[in-house]
Amino acid sequence: MSSSKKRLLIFVVAYNAEKTIATILSRIPLEIASQFEVEVLIIDDFSLDKTYQQGVMAKESLALPFNITILRNPINQGYGGNQKIGYHYAMQYNFDYVALIHGDGQYAPEVLPDLMKIFSEQPTDAVFGSRMLFPGAARKGGMPFYKLIGNKILTRVENLLLGTKYSEFHSGYRIYAVNALRQIPFDLNTNDFHFDTEIIIQFVAKGLTIVEYPIPTYYGDEICHVNGMKYALDVVKAVLRYRLQQLGIFYDRRFDLAAPKIESNAHYQAKFIGTSPHTVTFKKITANAKVIDMGCAAGYIGVWLQNERQCTVLGVDQYAHPGQLALNYFTLQDLSKGLPEQLPFKTIDYILLLDVIEHLADPEQFVSNLAKQLGKTTQTQVLVSTGNVAFIVIRLMLMLGQFNYGKRGILDRTHTRLFTFASLRHLLEQAGFEIVEEQGIPVPMHLICGSKRLASFLEHINLILIKLSKGLFSFQMYMVVKPRPSLEYLLREAQNHAADLTGTLVRPNK
Repeated sequence: MSSSKKRLLIFVVAYNAEKTIATILSRIPLEIASQFEVEVLIIDDFSLDKTYQQGVMAKESLALPFNITILRNPINQGYGGNQKIGYHYAMQYNFDYVALIHGDGQYAPEVLPDLMKIFSEQPTDAVFGSRMLFPGAARKGGMPFYKLIGNKILTRVENLLLGTKYSEFHSGYRIYAVNALRQIPFDLNTNDFHFDTEIIIQFVAKGLTIVEYPIPTYYGDEICHVNGMKYALDVVKAVLRYRLQQLGIFYDRRFDLAAPKIESNAHYQAKFIGTSPHTVTFKKITANAKVIDMGCAAGYIGVWLQNERQCTVLGVDQYAHPGQLALNYFTLQDLSKGLPEQLPFKTIDYILLLDVIEHLADPEQFVSNLAKQLGKTTQTQVLVSTGNVAFIVIRLMLMLGQFNYGKRGILDRTHTRLFTFASLRHLLEQAGFEIVEEQGIPVPMHLICGSKRLASFLEHINLILIKLSKGLFSFQMYMVVKPRPSLEYLLREAQNHAADLTGTLVRPNK
């Protein structure tokens, strides 16, 4: 008969803990065994002392009312690497919860029942013991002043970059719901001490819940194996990588946890504030114009043009979205496979290629075919925007040996081609277009900053820099082009003009 109790794994990470490991086991409250089906797992991370032997002796002498498993890594895995093994153990043997306790006695096993109680009181994915919830408690418990200040500074930086409000990021007393651990790729994290920070980032990225609970602080004569300066730098680098990924500048698969992997371009955001390809386009398109929106996504631009400019909009996209139903006409077409048939190019005033050309498998062929279609008339303008791969941030990343594709931004993973002002201009001119106008588009600050005032200020600075160097400071490029008239069109015009002068058609078309 199986037990109805939830299964709890008390996981003790141990390194050179021969003096404290037995005490840690003896301090685990026996009452926890009446509430959960408990197992204790000790993993000795290839200690240089007799941690493993002392653990085995303690297991035999204490006769605790739950099973104790003691393992020893044949090669030192590091603080993070040791945790990975323990969490894998918890998943492999179907535990419901895994509680992390340090073998050096820095975190009190006595408060384990209080921490576990939170899971029954409110829905949560993890409970963290915090030494900072009560003012002054950490110092009274012996935390060195420099560690206290460092902890507070790092925590403030992490909260700022992650958008969280935790009292402490650096407590090693943690209890995870095993189902939550199954949802994050913790196996990709570092084996070093900032593993704890990276797993918090993953919880934040996945939208998992963490609840803090006050715990006592204890600093004894244990040896600290952490290089403080290196640890602080690693922590800041980890949260910066995540933040840069959110801005579309960097990509790290460890933190790619939020968006579902579906075939859709609905994740592209309309930029209707500030200076963006969309706001520039709205200013250029005249009322009652006829528009083809190539790669119209959810149809938000077309709907705006219909409502605010009374335009007739034809949408084209490879994916169907509910918003497209509001357009007058929609064609489902993968533009990489060519232009849709039977579009009324002769009567169109504007064609929009906003953030589209970089997704095409063969943009040269596409724009060449488009130019041939439009070369029979000279009234149509094509509005083109795409990312600027020569943007200063990309250049700096290259200097640092980084060229990382991400989920958004210039190096979006779905982009098949990248352009500079010169290469985009060359592509369009070679296809048969004439450049009417080009301008740089600043970083979409209004999508990045929570403050509208700050976003407007930063955009203003970016626009000034674009005037100094368009190629260096433009986040995106925007060009207005028109087709050069085709030879067929020019010949016909010459024939018609001659006919007007002489009254006789010089040589009729076949």
